[in-house]
Amino acid sequence: MNNIPYILTPAAKDYLWGGSRLNDDFNLGIDADPFAEAWVCSTHPDGETFVPTCGCTLRELIKQHPEYLGTHASGVNGGELPILIKLIDAKKDLSVQVHPDDDYALKYENSLGKTEMWYVLDAKPGTELIYGFNLDVTKEQVRRSVLDGSIESLLNRAPVKKNDLFLIEAGTVHAIGAGCLIAEIQESSNLTYRLYDYNRTDKYGNKRELHIDKALEVANLNSSSDPRQPMRVLRYSSGYASELLTRCKYFQVERVLLNTEVRRDLVPFSTGSNSFHALLCIDGCGSVSGDGVFINFFKGDCIFVPADSVELRLHGKAQLLNVSC
Repeated sequence: MNNIPYILTPAAKDYLWGGSRLNDDFNLGIDADPFAEAWVCSTHPDGETFVPTCGCTLRELIKQHPEYLGTHASGVNGGELPILIKLIDAKKDLSVQVHPDDDYALKYENSLGKTEMWYVLDAKPGTELIYGFNLDVTKEQVRRSVLDGSIESLLNRAPVKKNDLFLIEAGTVHAIGAGCLIAEIQESSNLTYRLYDYNRTDKYGNKRELHIDKALEVANLNSSSDPRQPMRVLRYSSGYASELLTRCKYFQVERVLLNTEVRRDLVPFSTGSNSFHALLCIDGCGSVSGDGVFINFFKGDCIFVPADSVELRLHGKAQLLNVSC
């Protein structure tokens, strides 16, 4: 089989803080209310994406063709896809939480840790995120503040606007604020240690579980400065422009602005032997074609492109996040 691209069908999560924008803005047509997260590229057992042209999950496809991951990515997660890509609609505040690093997660949870990147697709005026603490704190101080409800006074808040990006390293206490629409790229992990949840209850009247002890074991308790936006440079080529958003040990993310409306020659695209690529359309629409394959993509669609792919051509007017390892 040639290493051809595959369009994916997302898995949905109906967490209590979600809204309706994932259907309203991306026309995903998924029956979830609230619709908090769409896992658009995932082999994690808690939410696997589906490959409709193959009639199987992405995880099953990669097990059949482990070479699709590429030489680097195949050694990261025991032959599993090492990243997970989500669309997130935060109609309400997310819980204050923290994720462990790989060493802690492997030792105690038999899992990868979780470093993640947020790219802000939209944000209502006044939207904030929580990023660490506003002063140095101790475990005992944080524990008391959770129990007496004063923890919000210790948290560092930063404003958020459309087109911002944030790298949230493992160990950073954080929360997405109400009013954010976000694309998240992360390690393939679903480990979340919930530190504080505003005393909310779910649809059954139950409070969600807190993980205070584990959270305090892995959290960075030093004060955090406001996260700064990195320098970003658009590089222009015929038919598209691109900019590097994030490069870390776990993933690389580029934003691609595709515009072939006045071109006869389409934009070439292929992957090397090092890594697969995942193309998430965050605006507009277009097509990818090559070796007898033709895929139309629309806002919210994600395309998995195996390593050593066939020579492809991109066409359309769209913004894409190009994710690799």
